[in-house]
This record gives sequence, C-alpha cells and structure tokens, in this order.
Amino acid sequence: MGAAARRWLGMTVKSSVRPADPCCFVVFGASGDLTHRLLIPALYNLAVGGLLPEPFSLVGVARDDVPSEAFRKQLGATLRQFATRPVDDVVADRLLACVSYVRGAADDPETYERLRQELERVESVRSTRGNRLFYLATPPGVFGPIGCHLGRSGLTREKNGAWRRLIVEKPFGTDLRSASALNHDLLQVLDEHQIYRIDHYLGKETVQNILVLRFANGLFEPIWNRQHIDHMQITVAETLTVARRGRSYDTMGALRDMVPNHLFQLLSLVAMEPPARFDAQAVRSEKAEVLDAVQVPSEAEALRNSVRAQYTHGHVGNQPVEGYRATKDVKADSTTETYVALKLLIDNWRWAGVPIYLRTGKALKERVTEIAIKFKQAPFAMFRDTPVDRLAENFLVLRVQPDECIALQFNAKVPGPTVAIDGVDMTFKYQDYFDAAPSTGYETLIYDCMIGDAILFQRADGIEAGWRAVQPFLDAWRHAGARGLAYYPAGSSGPTEAEELIQRDGRRWRPIL
Repeated sequence: MGAAARRWLGMTVKSSVRPADPCCFVVFGASGDLTHRLLIPALYNLAVGGLLPEPFSLVGVARDDVPSEAFRKQLGATLRQFATRPVDDVVADRLLACVSYVRGAADDPETYERLRQELERVESVRSTRGNRLFYLATPPGVFGPIGCHLGRSGLTREKNGAWRRLIVEKPFGTDLRSASALNHDLLQVLDEHQIYRIDHYLGKETVQNILVLRFANGLFEPIWNRQHIDHMQITVAETLTVARRGRSYDTMGALRDMVPNHLFQLLSLVAMEPPARFDAQAVRSEKAEVLDAVQVPSEAEALRNSVRAQYTHGHVGNQPVEGYRATKDVKADSTTETYVALKLLIDNWRWAGVPIYLRTGKALKERVTEIAIKFKQAPFAMFRDTPVDRLAENFLVLRVQPDECIALQFNAKVPGPTVAIDGVDMTFKYQDYFDAAPSTGYETLIYDCMIGDAILFQRADGIEAGWRAVQPFLDAWRHAGARGLAYYPAGSSGPTEAEELIQRDGRRWRPIL
C-alpha cells in the first residue's frame, strides 16, 4: 500500500513507511518558480520526515549558464523563503550537497549528452542504483520534445533492475486533439507505467480522504447514488488574479486551466465505482470509466449548460483589481474566460439524472475549494401541523482549502416547548485530530513517484476522457465568439448568469465563504 493510503507524516515517520528508493531527481525548468517555490520545499520536508533516501541526488536542467555551486546557493535562499516550516540547517545542507546543475535547452540534443555524463557521475558518487526520476517543471509546449529526447537518447530505458520515470505537470494538452497527440508522442518512447501525470490537488489530504470516506465507512456508500443524492457542486474559487500570466493565460482560460485536471480529478474520485482492489490499475480504471461516462453535449446543449465570464475592475478584500482586459499582454477584445460554470450529467446507473455543477474562477471574493453533496429532501408531511415551514438542506461538504475539513449539515430540533427545526453542522477538521506538519501538497506525490505508486496519477485514457467531456464546450464557445460572454466585478461571487444556470433547475449555489 502506497502513500495514497496514508496521511503524510510530517516530522515523524512510522515504522511502516519506508524511505523512497535510491534515485536521481532530474528537474527540467530548474530555474523556474515551480522548482523554487514548491519542489525544493517539498523535498526538504521529505528529508525532514526521513522519507527521502540517503542515496539521493538532484540535477537541475535549465538554459542559464550557472555553476552548480551558485545554483545550490540559489536553492538554499529560496528554500528559506518558501519553506512551510522552520529550516533545520543540518538537513538543508545535507539536501543541498546532493545538488548539481546542467546547462542546456530542451530542444538541443547536446543537452541530453551533457545530462547523461552528469547522471553517470552522480550515480557513481551517490550510489543511486541507476534509478532516475525526470520532472518536467517547464512550459507545456516542451513536454513532448523533452520526453522524446529523453526516450531517444536512452536516458529513460529501464535496464538491470533500475527504474526510469517521467513526471509531467499540467496542463496535459489544450484540447482533445493535442492531449491525444502528446500521449501518442510520449508512449512512443516510454511505457505507460513510466509516465506520472501529476496534479498537485491530489496531494491534498481531503482529496485523498475521499476514497477512505466512501469505501471504508458503511454509512456512506449505500446512499451514494441517484436514489438519495439530489445533485453535486464542485467549487474551486480563487482570489488571485491573472497577474503577470496575461500572455499565457489569454491562450488558456479557466476551462482549459482547471476543469480537465483539477475539477475532473475531484469529480472522478467522488463519482467512481468501487475498485476491485486498492492498486493503481484498478483505481485509475474506475476513474477513467466514470469520466468516459460524462454525457457529451451537442453544441446547443453546451451553450445552454455553461457560463463563461471575465472579471472587471473591483476590489478583492481591500485591494483594488484592474479588469482582466486591462492586464498586461491580454488582448483588448479578449473573449478568454476567467470564470466558468458547467452543468454535467453522467450516463451510468449510479448517477443517471443527478446533475453535477462545476464552477471555478479568478478574482473572486474568497479562496475555497470544496465538493458539496446535496441529499434529497426528506418528506415534509410529518411536520405539516407544526410551526415548521421549511427543512434545512442536507449537505455533506468536503473542504479541500483553505481549511481541510469534512462537514455534515442536517436538521435538529431547537430546544424549547414547541417543535422548531433548524439546520446544524458537524465538522471534522484535520488539525483537531491529526498532528500533520504544513506541506506544499507535493510531498506525497513525489514520494509516490519514487516508490512507484501511481494511484494518484492520471493514465492516458483518463486524460483523454476528461478532454472528450469538455471539448464540446470549447467548440461551442469558439463558434460563438464574444456572444454569450458574461462579466463579474472582481471580489464578487461570480456572474449572475451562473446563478441562473443552477436556479433554473430549482437549486442554488452554496455561498462562497
């Protein structure tokens, strides 16, 4: 059983959790924000927890002509800036001593020859047994070229018992065609078991806990179906604006950026069928199957069951925010959406007729990620002759951020001589029960890659099933142009059109709090 079945252990390691395999961790894009802000702090946390192997090395690859010693100093400075806990100098120095650097461009064959020489050197010095983990912390446009160069150069060829693995960041493609092409290119030079398509949302404890909540408790799974569930809401609200990402974001948009990966990963975990066993093949097969069952709408249905919008000027908290179109490198007449809301249906026996509402957006009033399961209303007849004029809605809420928790909303009698009913909440917060150290969200994912546990990673068929479900929305919006694009002020809960999307079904969004 891999790390996906356990909570991340922070400062203390239980005897049942072994350190990762000896390996060399190669990061393409080593000069970028992802490496400095998240990967290095995550590796440090693993080292503190005793989960990083003693025979370990880290090789950074980037275009800059930087000596290894200077690169180590850069990583040391940013580790202290972005660490999620106080930095122990002894542990930090031990980690940084494993670091070296290779200069080179992603499309230059000489880069891979220099990398080969460096890998042979560090594998001899550090005794990493030939195990190699390649991390593509790069722009998505070079995922395919780097993967193909690694494969053709023989750097990813598994031999003599050594493993070779490739971690690919999101976004994995920009539509169904490009995602299929990227899968095809990578699978020409690597086997599926070598490719780890990463989504950092799956490193969150609440997300991992969905499987345990559903399949380790006898009280939830019997009612986890269309007979008892009215609908689901999946929300990923961000207070952040596009900021300096104007050029790249204007070609991407909220749908491509968030839905096929983050939101669909949450959807697949909450809607999948029970796997036959807790292993990567079985779990990923069920996740891919439920995404493949998402109803593919016609163009007219896609327009009717979606809302796309841009934020205009406003205030997020006390900070003024300029409108999206005023952002540097964004076209003045851009129709790229910063907010999207969708209504989806799943065509299978468990979920037939149960609508699933997704929404995500930037520059909203609060930062929150949650899955809300709305149960069907209880019969009201019993309380007809009492003062009760309504019943509170029954929700099971899985909060991913900012505070990881699980809350159950149900009805209870208000104390007093008359029958009065009100909604109450029972909330389980991780911090109240478990002493887990703050993390980046990448620790479990990196550790799982190092031990070969692929449960939390997407397979090629799951990636393509997700894009197949959103492609009709992309096509419909492209054909519609500016027609139908809505707007919302920065710092609000989103466009009124999103409220109308759910209200026409007699439902309403949970407040973004």
